[in-house]
Amino acid sequence: MNFGELSGVKLLGVLVLAGVIGTGALYYTVFKSQREENAAAQVSLQAKMRENAELEAYKPKLADIERQLASLKQQLEIERRIVPDEKEVDNFMRMVSGEARKAGIEIRRYTAKAVSAKDFYTEVPFEVELDGPYYSMLGFFDRVSKLERIVNVNNLLLASTRKPSDAKAKKTYQYAPNESVVATCVTTTYFSHDLDPSAAAAGKPGQPAKR
Repeated sequence: MNFGELSGVKLLGVLVLAGVIGTGALYYTVFKSQREENAAAQVSLQAKMRENAELEAYKPKLADIERQLASLKQQLEIERRIVPDEKEVDNFMRMVSGEARKAGIEIRRYTAKAVSAKDFYTEVPFEVELDGPYYSMLGFFDRVSKLERIVNVNNLLLASTRKPSDAKAKKTYQYAPNESVVATCVTTTYFSHDLDPSAAAAGKPGQPAKR
């Protein structure tokens, strides 16, 4: 067909028809696809906005939650000092010996006894032999009772330095002139239960522990 032979009205009609066809093709290929992408993006945006709105309700509680976490961490550290999660036998012995020096008494012997595993903790006992002035001895036990770490004292026997066997002391020492009493007792400390309860605290039970 020769466009030059068409009348003006027919030519206009052909051009309009071509425009309609072109517009329809663009709509179904480009515009419709873009509109569907925009609709999907709008749905995603609305979902994200709803999620943010839900989380916004927790924002005022965030500071309180952080304070609670800090408090729990502090409590955990305190509990670890009271009942450590490792067998720090050397540290325990140094701690007790340090309190003895402050009180002015002499610890002569540590003897490890059998470890006892309970439901949530492990007991680690030592038989201890010590001597010194009477009131210094009282001061030592008072100091031990105030330690941050849990230490129980049982089976306490007390005798004069003239007859230390009454306190079941293993041997007699050259006591200082101001010393008046000899004592033996069992000091028990504790560790968290995840430790190996079959391991001895410091050597075999009944044998002197290294100081």
